[in-house]
Amino acid sequence: MDSMLQQVQPVLPSKDVPAAVRFYVEKLGFRPAFQDDPNLPRYAGIRRDGVELHLQWHDTAEWHRVERPMLRFYVSDVDQLHAEFAASGVCKPGRPYATAWGTYEFAFYDVDGNGLTFYQHPKCNHGPAGT
Repeated sequence: MDSMLQQVQPVLPSKDVPAAVRFYVEKLGFRPAFQDDPNLPRYAGIRRDGVELHLQWHDTAEWHRVERPMLRFYVSDVDQLHAEFAASGVCKPGRPYATAWGTYEFAFYDVDGNGLTFYQHPKCNHGPAGT
């Protein structure tokens, strides 16, 4: 039997895990999934729809050596999501933009500087390229 990849849960670095959880829950509509400590978590998971992200504490003294990732989320309605996030103040008002590589998208950074891009293929409902 072939092994099949089922899911991926990216781990994002965070200087303050409770603050990061609050950002994702209050501003982006995620819900808490788990955390390692009920009072002062240093590792936590959050979920929205079919996406789960993990947030992991990193010492600020080491922060300059921690790489910040850029995540890309394929979404079904990028205009609707952009309007939701603009209303919560996490991205600029206006509209998503078309890219030279054929996507329609918008992006911003979370409270720890991790990049988040949300995109779709124009006039297409079949999922990310190649699927």
